[in-house]
Amino acid sequence: MGSFPPELPPEFAGPNARADGTARARAMAAAPRAATVQLGRQWHALHRAAAAVAALASSTDPIESAETRAFPARVDAAVDWRGSLVRQGVADLAAVMEPGLTALIAVHQRGGHPEAPARALLHEFISARDSLLGLIGSMQDE
Repeated sequence: MGSFPPELPPEFAGPNARADGTARARAMAAAPRAATVQLGRQWHALHRAAAAVAALASSTDPIESAETRAFPARVDAAVDWRGSLVRQGVADLAAVMEPGLTALIAVHQRGGHPEAPARALLHEFISARDSLLGLIGSMQDE
C-alpha cells in the first residue's frame, strides 16, 4: 500500500515544493488564470479573423465593442456549466472561422468575388458570438 499522505507528482514537486502540497495548490490556482488568458487570446484572434472576413464582405460594421472586449473576464467569473459551454463554443467558432477565412482568401487571391460567402460567414460568426455573449449575460439575470 502507498504511504499516507501520498507524495506529490513530479510536475508539482520543485525546489521550493513542500510536503504539505503548497506547490500543488499554487499550480491548481494558476490553471484557471491560464485558461482565461488562453480564452482571451482565442477570443481576440477570432475577432481579428472576423475583421478580415468583414473586409472581404465589404462590410463597414464594427466587429468589436466594449462588451466583446470584456467577455473573457466575464467568462472567468462563470464557474458553472456556462463557463465550460462558452469555452467549447469559442473553440467551435474557431473551428468554423479558420477554414472559412482560408477559403475566402483563396477565392480572393484567384481573382474571385468573395463578398457573398464572406457575408454568410460573417453572419454566422456574429450569430454564434452573440449567442455566447448572451449565455454569459444571462448570469446577471439570476
